[in-house]
Amino acid sequence: MKILILGCGQVGSAVAKSLAQQPNNDVTVIDSNAAAIQRLSDSLDIQTVIGTCTSPHILQAAQIDDSDLLLALTGHDETNLVACQLASRLYNTPESIARVRQAELVNAIASSTEDEDEGEIDQNIFDVSYYIRPEQLVTEQLFGLFQYHQVLQVLSFNDDAMRLTVIKAQAGGAMIGKPLEQTQTILAERGKANYDCQVSAIYRNNRLIIPQQETTIIEGDEIYVLARTEHMTQVLRLFRPDDHLGRRVMIAGGGNIGYRLAKLLEPTCNVKIIEHGQTRAEWLADNLNNTLVLQGSATDESLLIQENIDEIDVFCALTNDDEDNVMSSLLANNLGAKQIMTIINRTSYVDLLQGNQIDIVVSPHLITIGSILSHIRRGDMVAVYPLRHGTAEAIEVILHGDRKTSKLVGRRLQEIKLPNSCYFAAVGRNGEWVMAHQRDWILQEGDHVIFFVAQSRYVQDLEKTIAVKFGFF
Repeated sequence: MKILILGCGQVGSAVAKSLAQQPNNDVTVIDSNAAAIQRLSDSLDIQTVIGTCTSPHILQAAQIDDSDLLLALTGHDETNLVACQLASRLYNTPESIARVRQAELVNAIASSTEDEDEGEIDQNIFDVSYYIRPEQLVTEQLFGLFQYHQVLQVLSFNDDAMRLTVIKAQAGGAMIGKPLEQTQTILAERGKANYDCQVSAIYRNNRLIIPQQETTIIEGDEIYVLARTEHMTQVLRLFRPDDHLGRRVMIAGGGNIGYRLAKLLEPTCNVKIIEHGQTRAEWLADNLNNTLVLQGSATDESLLIQENIDEIDVFCALTNDDEDNVMSSLLANNLGAKQIMTIINRTSYVDLLQGNQIDIVVSPHLITIGSILSHIRRGDMVAVYPLRHGTAEAIEVILHGDRKTSKLVGRRLQEIKLPNSCYFAAVGRNGEWVMAHQRDWILQEGDHVIFFVAQSRYVQDLEKTIAVKFGFF
């Protein structure tokens, strides 16, 4: 596939790296920043063009006429939209994906008959095949973390029928010190015999352990557990005490993400939001119903103490400035906030911060990349979620073909050999889900399958396994 990427910022560069690793992709990147283009060119086997992304001359120099897909990923929404329109109308580019960040712009081009947060954008206005809305994606992931106590990540599959939750095993959990083969017994003892779950991975001291029935859970394990959404609360009680959900929330930053999160939380939580700008603070006060809006700086120690930071269950640093987010998070932690969530844009900071004084670090770039990859990967992929800061992935796919044209369809899970580092997690059919430890399950066409990929570099091998042979068509 010939792919043209506009913008070599952190998102554009990461997507280019992921796509360039696949042998059948021919990747070209355009950006006006010569130094950034040079760095990308030195590190990847791709073509690069220096220039304006909306210039027909530059687009032609990048061979847009022959491109199968345009990814407009610059930091400027207007540039992305105009480039997609030019690609469609002047060069008949088959497919385009645009990154759109501004909530006002999204609302302006959304259908007037649909809700601004939930409605689909009218795709025909700018000839865009699919819109990536980073702020909405980040807000949804942050809100998901509030559904359960002390979780590190919550991922949704199959219209939220299934969830993958990442949690640290804590003393007091029913499974601590016990092998996984006792999971069903303990659930049955608790009156949940019809519940089931799949521990897809365990990280112990940052080392991957592929769970077996005899694997014993110990305190401190980072556990990736998959279950039906309605069962997840009970399942998580296996791995940590049944503590109360954090209902006292303080948000630092009243931008679009901070506002959207406060709007979602205020019906059930006691929310305070700190916004530095006076005009924005006044707007927030007018548009939020049950949220206390404070005008000031989240790095002001006296303000945090005055607002009883030591009684806050969850502190969320959601400004656009990484340094402010880090400093306010460290300050809130030192002053007694029970859990800290922080948005960090620089991916190099993520590994340094999470798990130390900051409990959860959310990377908008990785979330955005996952949404993009789910639309351009080979096979019928429904969802792609980067895990462990992009080194692993969880993937949902729909199977096609039959026993002759597919390596998966018509075969039992136990007889299928997946590529290195790739593992079955669950299989869904007609609304029913079975966990991968039920190894005698036979796969059928149309099944939704969730895979855990421990090392992202093997995803392309998994794609080849999933793909149907030519005879299917």
